[in-house]
Amino acid sequence: MAINNPYKAYQNNAVTTASPGELTLMLFNGCLKFIHQAKKAINEKNIEAKNTNIQKSQAIVQELMVTLNLDIEVSENMLSLYDYMNRRLMEANIKNDNEILSEVEGLVTEFRDTWKQVIQKNRQLQHSGVGGQV
Repeated sequence: MAINNPYKAYQNNAVTTASPGELTLMLFNGCLKFIHQAKKAINEKNIEAKNTNIQKSQAIVQELMVTLNLDIEVSENMLSLYDYMNRRLMEANIKNDNEILSEVEGLVTEFRDTWKQVIQKNRQLQHSGVGGQV
């Protein structure tokens, strides 16, 4: 018999009902969470947790890369930046370097904050009857 976990049910519902734009925002937030956990693990000299969390961050960056629509001009620039972040995450993992993680964290934060503004602007346009969905 399965035990119902309300938090897990909420998380699952949040993901299955989210728009593509909201899913992207969740990916950015998840990446930041794992970078924070990796930095903490480096400080605590917990190499296994550092490796696991950096790999989770990399998996998210790779997901962001494969979901880009390369027919849109800005996507090529985004792809280059995601590739750079992925390589820096690998380097941070090898060197146990919190400074590199902070650099990537700054980039992800900028992307996340910009994406959040895009979602908000899109909602405003939808409510005014003008826009489409991100």
